[in-house]
Amino acid sequence: MTTTSPFSRVTVLGLGVLGAQIALQTAAHGVQVTGYDIDDAALQVGRGRLDAFAQAAAGEVADGDAYRSAPDSIRLTSDLADAVREADLVIEAVPERLELKRDVWAEVGAAAPASTVFATNSSSLLPSAIADASGRPDRFLALHFANHIWRQNTAEIMGTPATDTAVADSVEAFAVAIGMVPIRLHKEQAGYVLNSLLIPFLSAAAQLLVKGVATPETIDVTWRTATGAPAGPFQIYDVVGLRTAYAIASADPRAEAWASYLKEHYLDKGLLGVESGEGFYRYR
Repeated sequence: MTTTSPFSRVTVLGLGVLGAQIALQTAAHGVQVTGYDIDDAALQVGRGRLDAFAQAAAGEVADGDAYRSAPDSIRLTSDLADAVREADLVIEAVPERLELKRDVWAEVGAAAPASTVFATNSSSLLPSAIADASGRPDRFLALHFANHIWRQNTAEIMGTPATDTAVADSVEAFAVAIGMVPIRLHKEQAGYVLNSLLIPFLSAAAQLLVKGVATPETIDVTWRTATGAPAGPFQIYDVVGLRTAYAIASADPRAEAWASYLKEHYLDKGLLGVESGEGFYRYR
């Protein structure tokens, strides 16, 4: 059954690993999409991600042509005010730093129409820590997606005590319209449902590595073999992106050793995971 999106114009801020997938998924379902990133170089990299994800998705879904053609329909810009000027919904997927997100939302709030709905895709920050920066806390919530969005198609919807229920309802309808399974949270929870389960699992694997107990390959093989899971924790880290893993670890005093390990052995060498072609593993 096809559901019409309540938003006809959607802007995605940040064309990183998840931002590019969100833009692609939305455009593939017939919604007009604008993609924003900080400069022309970032937009060029983002366009490459859109094309790569489109090819990957096209090989896994029934309507592959919709994904193949989606990148060409997405308008790209490095002008933030221009990006949000006519948006019905703005989805933010910029790096996981609170002050950066607040600064971005302050600019968006000043430029977007009064009717625009605001959503952060933050994986670990509470929307209530960001909402007031937008100037419209009643129209602000979190909308969180998983990697490989076309296949692992959850959309976690988490408002704050100030979020208008009608706004959350409209975002839930949007999620359904772009082929997602909406997961409605009843109260704020850092990490939502998915990452509240996933992060402790990944952190346990990180500690095994930092302590020298076993290699990433051994840890992954153990998990896959013992549970039947398709991927081990370090394969998941590579998909999520090591910059995101580092940002989350840096914000947790208990993960200081892990953050240092990531920086020294991976980030400082340009090894970012799947997005750079190499992380814990190498990719074509």
